[in-house]
Amino acid sequence: MPITIEKPTIIEAAGNKPKIIEEFIGRVNSGTKDLSVAKMKSPGGWVEPGQTPEFDEYTVVLKGMLRVTTEENVFDVLPGQAIITNKGEWVQYSTPGEDGAEYIAVCLPAFSPDTVHRDE
Repeated sequence: MPITIEKPTIIEAAGNKPKIIEEFIGRVNSGTKDLSVAKMKSPGGWVEPGQTPEFDEYTVVLKGMLRVTTEENVFDVLPGQAIITNKGEWVQYSTPGEDGAEYIAVCLPAFSPDTVHRDE
């Protein structure tokens, strides 16, 4: 039976500045463990700790620029572009541009603070 998601749940974000995470589908808002879908709004100059997650992340940028740093490369992802990061590989997300960014993140399996493994 289909499930209607009336509204997202706001999730607390990691990083040096406040970032808004609106989880539509995931462990918190819908009790879904297989997949999570969230809309992110991060301010200019935001950066989060690096992480080595136990999930793949599929990200589509809607506005601004999202910087994705790996051990080997730096990717600046622009509106209309997407990036896939793989579980078990170190990655760091940031929005160094003045206007920040808005983007959709899909995690498979669903995001969990216990499986993101952020740097200390």
